[in-house]
Amino acid sequence: MITLDGVMQAPGGSVEDRSGGFRYGGWTVPYGDETYGKAVRNELKPADYLLGRKTFEIWETYWPEHSDFWPGINDGTKYVLSGTRKKSDWKNTVFIKNLSDIRKLKNSKGNDIQVWGSSKLIHLLLKNDLADELRLKIHPLTLGKGKKLFGNDAYPAAFTLTESTVTTTGVILANYKRAGKVKTGNAGI
Repeated sequence: MITLDGVMQAPGGSVEDRSGGFRYGGWTVPYGDETYGKAVRNELKPADYLLGRKTFEIWETYWPEHSDFWPGINDGTKYVLSGTRKKSDWKNTVFIKNLSDIRKLKNSKGNDIQVWGSSKLIHLLLKNDLADELRLKIHPLTLGKGKKLFGNDAYPAAFTLTESTVTTTGVILANYKRAGKVKTGNAGI
């Protein structure tokens, strides 16, 4: 969930993530419609999750008691990149420490792995060419400030649009799969 200017911070609620003085939490709420809801429900299929510590801590206090909306969230493995946390009472939680652990996880067999929120983790994945797919919900607004989806150090990569829809509220739902190297002029990067 991002804005036109790439902000991804606190899309769901006013108190979700106020770090850095962010005061626009809950900015996705006015844009929900049937198409948007259907797309989100489709993405809530059983999977495993790779999360940054801050996103995990938000989820850890909410989802164990609200799994009726997201069936499978408690059963999926939550891989959490953290240098400070080592355990959780939330079942199926595994803490990982570094990029090497992420690479091992990516190369292992098993369920699809989804990343939700986790801006610093996404920057790390993009910088190290570890993102296979992007599922973007681009909202028709700008916020100017806040955590951004893309930093200046993303690995140059090409993606192919595999699916797109525009909701009645103007949200662009766009799914992209990794397509290879970026080509510029006569030379590939």
